Amino acid sequence: MTLARTFCFLLIMTFAASAFSQGAAKPPADSANVPVATIVDNELKIAEREFVSAAEAMPEDKFNFAPASLNIPGSEYKGVKTFAEEIKHVATTNYEFYSAILGEKPPVDTKEDNGPATIKSKADIIKFLKDSFAMGHRACLSLTNENMGQNVPVGEGKTTRLFLATFATAHAFDHYGQVVEYLRMNGIIPPASRPQQKK
Repeated sequence: MTLARTFCFLLIMTFAASAFSQGAAKPPADSANVPVATIVDNELKIAEREFVSAAEAMPEDKFNFAPASLNIPGSEYKGVKTFAEEIKHVATTNYEFYSAILGEKPPVDTKEDNGPATIKSKADIIKFLKDSFAMGHRACLSLTNENMGQNVPVGEGKTTRLFLATFATAHAFDHYGQVVEYLRMNGIIPPASRPQQKK
């Protein structure tokens, strides 16, 4: 993804997060005093809610679905991730980014883009995903004015804790869009798009 596309994506995600925030925790009236950790963690809560509910909506027998199986004329789906790989990829990236923020060794091997091959069942994949978001909340809530701008090692380079926390949420939303398409291709309305029941 080019720098310009990444910037545009992050800008769009900022607006999307604002739209989704209706169901998020409301900040105090004096929002100037809300800690950055709370703000970033609230954004993660939105991403987690949308992504996990979408992952849970796919039946287990469709977890290995990939659009290439539809043989759509003129499509370019060869080699794209399966639904399960999309979910595992986000979880693996979460572990990589959030462990770097915390200065901890990731609890799983993050070298494989789609996560450990041993995690196969829907239940295990959903647990893997939820556990990665749990680490994310711990990492986001560890941010302070003093440490958020500090560079930490991640992958082959370094970047700030705040960048990792915000980009991890953007990354989850990027793949959420792909997961939504996979659900729609299987006739499933994503939970976030379903009509809300009036209370």
